[in-house]
Order: sequence, then C-alpha cells, then structure tokens
Amino acid sequence: MNGVRHFLDLDRIPAETLRGILSHAARMKAGRMGRPKGWMEPDRPAADRILAMIFEKPSTRTRLSFDSAMRQLGGETIVVRADELQINRGESIADTAKILSANVDAIMMRTGKAQNLADLAANASVPVINGLTDDSHPCQVMADVLTFEEKRGPIRGRKLAWVGDGNNMATSLIHAAVLFGFRLDLACPAELQPDAKVLKWAAERQGQINVSHDPAQAAADADCLITDTWVSMGMKDAERRHKILAPYQVNAALMAKAAKDAIFMHCLPAHRGEEVTSEVIDGPQSVVFDEAENRLHAQKAILAWCFGA
Repeated sequence: MNGVRHFLDLDRIPAETLRGILSHAARMKAGRMGRPKGWMEPDRPAADRILAMIFEKPSTRTRLSFDSAMRQLGGETIVVRADELQINRGESIADTAKILSANVDAIMMRTGKAQNLADLAANASVPVINGLTDDSHPCQVMADVLTFEEKRGPIRGRKLAWVGDGNNMATSLIHAAVLFGFRLDLACPAELQPDAKVLKWAAERQGQINVSHDPAQAAADADCLITDTWVSMGMKDAERRHKILAPYQVNAALMAKAAKDAIFMHCLPAHRGEEVTSEVIDGPQSVVFDEAENRLHAQKAILAWCFGA
C-alpha cells in the first residue's frame, strides 16, 4: 500500500536507501559498544510497536536477531508458527494480512514460496519484511555487506566469490553486487545455476557478475569467499545434491587461491566437512560469527527504516 515501507528484496529499494540503512546499522552498533547489558537505544523508533514474526521454516539467527532488534529499539514481538494460523485451514493470506495489520505494527515472514510474502505485502497496511524465501535472503546479505566493510573497508570495487548452489543467497548477492558496486564471481554446477531472470536484471544494469562452473576461477584473488549448505530445509534430493556439489567445497586449497587477506562467510547453519571444512570455518579467515551478530544490527536499521526513522 502507498506510504508503507516494505523490505522485500534488495532490487526493490534504491541503492542510496540501502547505503543509508547500513550506515545507520554501523552507527547503532558502535553506540552499543561498552554499554551495560539492557541499555536501550536513545532513539527508539519501535517504542510501543509490535512486530509479528511468522515462521513457516524454523530459525535460529532470524528469530533471535529480529526479537533482540525489536526489543533494543523499544518494541515487542509476537512469534507465530505457520501451523498456528488459520491459513492452514483455508484462510487466505490476504485476509490474514488484514487481521495482522489491525493488531501489529510490522510483520516479518520466513517462508518457502516467495508468492506468500508478496501476497502478504500486497494486502498489509503495515511494513512487511522478508526474513527468507526460497527465492531470496536480503536481510542476510545486508549483514554480509556490513561485515565485509567492518573487516575490509568499502565494498565498492572489491571482488567477492560465491561457491556452490545458485540459490536464494546467490540471488540476493547478485542484487547487492549491482546496488553496492562490487564484482561477484559465482561458481555453480550446471544443474544449480543462479536464476536467469536475476542475471538478466544484473546485466541490464551493467553489473559485474561472472558465472562459471570453476570454483578456482571464481576464488582467484577474491576478497571474500562465501558458500551455503548443500541441502536446505525441505529438499528431498540430498544424495544427488551432495554428488553434484562435492567439487565446490570451500577448503584450504580454495582459500589459498583468494587474496591473502580474504575472509570467509557463511550464513549458517554450516555442515563441516560438506560445503566447508573445519579448517576454514574455524580458522583465522572466517568471520561467520561476526556475520551472524550483524544480522541483529542490520535488522535494527531495517526496522528503523520501515518505521520511518
């Protein structure tokens, strides 16, 4: 609806707005350093507001970070599993959106079908935030950009490499590469290529996106290597995917092809010995736990933006 700030996908938000959200996240994070436990933000744009969090898929980082973010901004949360809603008994998402809008001030949804999120946003009169769909994961990638810049400085002009499935994370990274001005090399099996429509969108905007089947080529001189699990929630072809993705493991040999000061990222949860070795994820180049923490700070800024701050 007009005037409502939804955070659905990075490609739907101007680059300068995304940059402003990240700058706000960095300021709020810095402001909390050295503060006692329980300290509240001096500017509390979520005061007296409630965020409903709908989970069709289980979560650790999304649930904890959004809950903490809302509380630090002065608000409250309501957690709802999809099976607790009347959607499971035939009520439409459109009707559910209207009921939610009458009771809360914003909605975060973690779902499988992207259409569910789109239908929710189309019928809600309060902000709707994409906590994850099978098509994209924008909040995670905002935290990734925040983490990269904390560790290695401005991301514009740098090279990041994605190794593995051309999945929802890959889609949001492609969006981010265009909007934040970095190069993204993706190494994906032929059967698991990134979404062709997303690649076309990036090409039309002169994005520096390169896709190959060669992990070593993608990793060469990269400032950051990123991967994800080989089998996501709900997938039933685990054995086939493991065979296809085995050559795409991020290990010490692959990290050695990146820049000397390259960092490693993973949105977690990770399966050591599959998509990444313990040597890498638990090694000195890994920033995965800083990345996980930054979900909190990035989402605080996203929430503040949704509330008009």
